[in-house]
Amino acid sequence: MHLFSPLTLRSATLRNRIVVSPMCQYSAEAGRANEWHLVHLGARAVGGAGLVLFEATAVEDRGRISAADLGLWEDAQIEPLARIVRFVHAQGASAGIQLAHAGRKGSTAPPWDGGGPVASAQGGWVPVAPSAIPFAPGSPVPAALDADGLRAVVRSFANAAGRARAAGFRAIELHAAHGYLLHQFLSPLSNHRDDGYGGSFDNRTRLVREVTAAVRAAWPEDLPLLVRISATDWAPGGWDLDQSVELARALRALGVDLVDVSSGGLVPGVLIPAGPGYQSGFAERIRREAGIATGAVGMIGSPEQADHVIRSGQADLVLLARELLRDPHFPLRAARELGHEGPWPRQYARAK
Repeated sequence: MHLFSPLTLRSATLRNRIVVSPMCQYSAEAGRANEWHLVHLGARAVGGAGLVLFEATAVEDRGRISAADLGLWEDAQIEPLARIVRFVHAQGASAGIQLAHAGRKGSTAPPWDGGGPVASAQGGWVPVAPSAIPFAPGSPVPAALDADGLRAVVRSFANAAGRARAAGFRAIELHAAHGYLLHQFLSPLSNHRDDGYGGSFDNRTRLVREVTAAVRAAWPEDLPLLVRISATDWAPGGWDLDQSVELARALRALGVDLVDVSSGGLVPGVLIPAGPGYQSGFAERIRREAGIATGAVGMIGSPEQADHVIRSGQADLVLLARELLRDPHFPLRAARELGHEGPWPRQYARAK
C-alpha cells in the first residue's frame, strides 16, 4: 500500500490516496457555485488528485460561516455544483462534498474583510448553537437550539444529501470538526445542555449520530460516507482523543466508511503544537482502535511525507490543503518523485 495505490470505498474507487481537503473560498453568491469554484476545483482534478472534496457547504442558510459560502439548502443550488462535478469526473478524479453547519461560528465576514461578526443590519443573522455561549469575546450570543430546531438540522442534512446525489457527487463528508455546529455538541466546553443532547458522552454525540443515520439513509448504499472530526480541542475539559476513538466506533456501526481526522477550532487562543504531520498520530490510533479507515490532514507538505503516512499505516488517505493551493499539480509531481505513473491529462503530456 502506497500513496498511488487505488482505494475502494463501497463502489467508489479512487485512483490514488491524495485528497483535496475542503477549503472555503468565500466566493459564492446566494450559496451558488460559480466560475471561481469551477477553476479552483477543476484545476486540482486536472492536477491528479484522487478525490476532490468541495468546501464546507451549508445545509441551512443560517448554517453558513459567511454570506459568501456555498450552500445546498435549495434545489437552485444543485446545477451550479453539478457542472463542476461533471468536469472533475471527466478528469478521472472523484468529486465529494463536505456538508456543514457553522452553528455559533456563523454570520462572519470573509477572512480578507477581517472575519469578524456581521450584524443582522449588515446582512448577518443570529447564529444557533447547543448552548447560548459565544465563540469568543465580541462574538454574538447564539440562540440555543430547541427540539424543533434540532429536528430541522437533522432534516436539513438529509435533504442536502439528496441534493448532493442529484448533483452527481460520489462521496459525502459530514463536518463535525473545527468548532462548527456538530463539534459544538460534542464538546463539554460548548455544550452545557441538560437534556438528551448534553452531559454524558452518549448525549453529546447524539446529534452527530442522528445526522449520520439520516444522511446514510438518504445517501445511496453503494456510495461512501465520510466524517471529519477534531480529535482534540487542545483544551482542558474539552473533547479529546479517547472520546474520538469511541465516536469513530459508533460512526462505523452507522455506516461511515472513513473518519477524516483533524483537530482544534472549538475555542480560540489554545496552544497547538503544530508541525509536519502533527495530527497523523491521531488518525493512526483511531484507525487501529476503532477499526475504521482514516484520513490524515495537517502540514503534510512533501511527496515522501505523504507516502510515509500511507505506507506506515497511519491513515488510508492524506488530505492536502495549503500545499495544493501552492501547487495544484502536487499529485503529478509526487508520482514522478516517487517513481509512479502519474495521471497526466493528454493536453499536458508534452510537459511530462
